[in-house]
Amino acid sequence: METINFKVDVEKAGIRIDRYLADVCLDFSRSYLQKLLKDQMVSVNGKVVKANYKTRAGDEVALQVPDMQPLDIKPEEIPLDILYEDEWLMVVNKPKDMVVHPSAGHMEGTLVNAVMAHCGEHLSGINGVLRPGIVHRIDKDTTGALLICKEDGAHRDLAEQLKEHSIKRRYRAVVQGNIKEDEGTVDAPVGRHPIDRKKMAINHKNGKEAVTHYKVLERFGNATYIECRLETGRTHQIRVHMASLGYPLLGDTVYGSSKNPYHLQGQALHAMILGFRHPVTGEYLNLRHRFRSISRNFSINCVSKESRDFSGKLLV
Repeated sequence: METINFKVDVEKAGIRIDRYLADVCLDFSRSYLQKLLKDQMVSVNGKVVKANYKTRAGDEVALQVPDMQPLDIKPEEIPLDILYEDEWLMVVNKPKDMVVHPSAGHMEGTLVNAVMAHCGEHLSGINGVLRPGIVHRIDKDTTGALLICKEDGAHRDLAEQLKEHSIKRRYRAVVQGNIKEDEGTVDAPVGRHPIDRKKMAINHKNGKEAVTHYKVLERFGNATYIECRLETGRTHQIRVHMASLGYPLLGDTVYGSSKNPYHLQGQALHAMILGFRHPVTGEYLNLRHRFRSISRNFSINCVSKESRDFSGKLLV
């Protein structure tokens, strides 16, 4: 049994404890957290609470997580949007609300479950039994291009390209606020938040180098459509870096407003372009996932002072 402790800050005060846990416990699904609440595994200030408990600033939250029993990962016939595939690797367009690999509370319905059904036993094993074929990850609510390897040699080569920062990654995002400059760079190390272990933060003491270049594509008064180019690939890098500038991603209740006025399901972030040298043929592949409009991916209806709806304007 593992106990995870949190302290509620001012920004997270006044919301239900189930909503709070969903915001800070990124590795657990909402359904799994609800189960823990029902099983009386969540306490605040030493007292067991129900899902409707409203948080207060300074609350000490303790989450007890039972030890996970080893489970076999079962292939599942889940449709895949395949952008590229050959005998060594594949690139898929991961949808929103899909976890990349199994973990506590996410043993089914993950990208790995789907890929196992598609590829059978032809997946690399370098990252262990829970992450077959997985070279890199993107967040549950981030959509876009993701690399999958079918054999270990290709996986090692691509992992080295990642380490050398030679893989090209371009993201599209919508942030809150109007960015004044047309482009810019955030060069700030990202590491675990010193207090909230489930969050990342700019951490000059213990963080790792992280560089994000951003460019404005279109402005909407109270929101800005941007492209981000990564030199590094730290956990939550774009989300942390843009929030540090005062422009959190729309829908990001972890690093932005917990109120989520646009009622989005997760952050408005899409991994649009993935470029890399093929580990076997040596050919450079530049894969781009085009989507018709941002409304298809982010379902945004933004109401400004002019009641302006830009749900169908952000075309790529």
